[in-house]
Amino acid sequence: MLKSLRPSDDPNLLIGYETSDDAAVYRVSPDIAVISTADFITPPVDDPYWFGQIAAANSLSDVYAMGGTPLTALNLVMFPSKKLDMGVLKEILRGGTDKVLEADASTAGGHSVDDNEPKYGLSVTGVVHPDRILTNSGAQPGDALILTKPLGTGVLFNANRSGKLPYRELEAILPQVASLNRKALELSLRFDIHACTDVTGFAIMGHTLELARGSGVQIDLFYDKLPFYPNALDMYQRGETTGSNKSNRKLAEGFWETDTEISAEQEALLFDPQTSGGLVISVAEDQADTCLKELQDNGIPLAAIIGQVVGHNPNGRLRIT
Repeated sequence: MLKSLRPSDDPNLLIGYETSDDAAVYRVSPDIAVISTADFITPPVDDPYWFGQIAAANSLSDVYAMGGTPLTALNLVMFPSKKLDMGVLKEILRGGTDKVLEADASTAGGHSVDDNEPKYGLSVTGVVHPDRILTNSGAQPGDALILTKPLGTGVLFNANRSGKLPYRELEAILPQVASLNRKALELSLRFDIHACTDVTGFAIMGHTLELARGSGVQIDLFYDKLPFYPNALDMYQRGETTGSNKSNRKLAEGFWETDTEISAEQEALLFDPQTSGGLVISVAEDQADTCLKELQDNGIPLAAIIGQVVGHNPNGRLRIT
């Protein structure tokens, strides 16, 4: 929709909406560029404190995906004040604030409206050096792709709501879901990173395809290397799905192929929308194993090499191998 509008001609707007990147970036001096992003979600879980943490981590992730450091956050609150106790909102905000503080950033206010369904997130401002911005447009042939968190949150959240997955099973993964992508970024920046994005609502297929299109390359994804949360495949096998799988599949239509045998349920996981997902990092091939070990040895144990940039393709394309 935005691409139908006239783009800005301000030379200091370094990253706008043209490349579907994770945030906008504006240069304010030769050494400082400001990162701006906003995101909010509906509750993935009933616990308001976990909701606040996950939503905040999800919003902060866009700054990390651009290679930046978050500074301030404004709360974005939609809340049915006539239906739910205000104590619920207090816990949502406490969860969000705790996560912002964990990021060494500051909550500085926000905006709220009365709504029929609770929604929460953040508008985040961060900074990055103009010469060190990470985008989804720099992947180079030969690069390896590293994913820093498992996949499958979409179907797991839905399965818990429908009663197929007990909350105790879901609760076990919430610390991982709510974890910041800060450490993954900081460790990765020690290496030759050519591109980066995070995996959220468009699923691993959609966000990797954006990276392929932005960079003008073909990417091979190694299905057997993709990390999935426990129970995710089982939930698809039991008939659970999400409201976004169909639209995510449509977005990728015509731009992907597979040369490996996977079941319909395994394929569905490729289009599973993520909440507060991990980073996809495109790193020079000769540094990939060392980068992965650095991540795994320093608190990102489930990071995995999930693919490779195999060549140029002006339209961007994915192949599942």
